[in-house]
Amino acid sequence: MNASLNKKLQAVKWGEYTLGDLFTSQNGDFDIQKTHINGKGEYVITAGLSNNGVLGKSDVNAKIFKKNTITVDMFGNAFYRQFDYKMVTHARVFSLAANFSITERQGLFLANSFCYLSNEFGFDNMCSWEKIKTKSIRLPYKDGEIDFDFMESFIAELEAQRIAELSAYLKASGFDNYELSEEELNVLERFTELGDDNWGTYIVGNLFEKVTTKKLPYKAKELPKQPTDDFVLPCLTSSFQNQGLNYYAPKEGATVINNVISLPSNSDVYRAYYQSRDFTVLSDSYAIQWKSTENKPTPNQYLFMVMCINKVTDLPIYSYKNKLGGWNVVKHKEIRLPEKDGKIDFAFMDTFISAIKKLAIKDVVKYSDAKIKATKKVVSCK
Repeated sequence: MNASLNKKLQAVKWGEYTLGDLFTSQNGDFDIQKTHINGKGEYVITAGLSNNGVLGKSDVNAKIFKKNTITVDMFGNAFYRQFDYKMVTHARVFSLAANFSITERQGLFLANSFCYLSNEFGFDNMCSWEKIKTKSIRLPYKDGEIDFDFMESFIAELEAQRIAELSAYLKASGFDNYELSEEELNVLERFTELGDDNWGTYIVGNLFEKVTTKKLPYKAKELPKQPTDDFVLPCLTSSFQNQGLNYYAPKEGATVINNVISLPSNSDVYRAYYQSRDFTVLSDSYAIQWKSTENKPTPNQYLFMVMCINKVTDLPIYSYKNKLGGWNVVKHKEIRLPEKDGKIDFAFMDTFISAIKKLAIKDVVKYSDAKIKATKKVVSCK
């Protein structure tokens, strides 16, 4: 946040407002499961930070909550929802509707005022409406009333600042060029035409090996969730939030690894991730690396193989009640990889992921361009 916005936060007057006076709470009426997610109907909200708590879409018959509301989960994570949605009940998510009209930007400001809740709640003390309705949040006020105009303009200017930073990053990184090369176009076309003869079956344990790491003398609850002093090394746990990296430990005495694939060994979701940056393993998880010392996979090739691994691990049949297991199970799993002349087609994987990145970044570039144009009025009038 730049100095201009910080000054505005310091200059405005702030008041304390009780949540129970501001919002009305509602709960879901049906326990939506992962098996109900089919890409149809409304978005389904669950607990956690991954994808802002959006599990997917489902047309299962369940209560629909109106857009322009805020969801809070059992960990105290709060998100503004600009779309209609449904909620699971097993994750103790609840919906808060403001007792007054709000815009999208005002909703974002309000939801951010809940941020302190995530420091108070967790598995040992789950958040609920009964526990927080008497708590307060600080909001800007003017002439004795909540200053909604300040919320609106502040979020608009913050958005403009962030979008400008994103645009500069895309340009500096070369991501502003999202035009597909002829080779990338050919690979995308070839992908749709691949038959069984173009894929080979490989045992995971023949391609990868488990990385040996030192056991850390910490429990997750003892570690900070943000880099603090010497606690700067991300730690891997079984969580699928933030790719499993939600805690920080000192580098001293830890096994620092990168450019590997991580997997949980005891989780509700057995999703593999490519980890390009330094981290270490804390608990209920492990990392695997390419066995061969020759032809080490590139980041793009690792990303492709992660998708293939998740085809056999990240399945709705696995959960805390029906565990997949650790490396002793996964190493025997079979995955399918593209082949050329009887060998793994690494070049195809590399080019395919490059094309997918460009297709994804294309929408980001267009979004940033549109947002910059839409917010120029806000910036110019300040």
